[in-house]
Amino acid sequence: MNSIPAQEIKRRGIAAVDEALHKGPVHIIKNNRPSYVVLTEDAYAELQEAQQETARERLRASLADLEAGRTNRYADADSLMRALDADEA
Repeated sequence: MNSIPAQEIKRRGIAAVDEALHKGPVHIIKNNRPSYVVLTEDAYAELQEAQQETARERLRASLADLEAGRTNRYADADSLMRALDADEA
């Protein structure tokens, strides 16, 4: 894991993060635990695009289910929640 203590950023400023970013995403360690992740703008854009593509794929699958009749209707939200809870059990 590419990491840097928060104290190092306090001491050296953003230059410490810039150096670490050359190795990939940087985990900022605060109180001995990873607390933040810093990405380059390009890496963030790729992450956003991947997330949007996943959402599009899920929507396409949902529409295919709807067109194929693989859906259920519930009388109200409570009925839906009971069905969802039963699926988890």
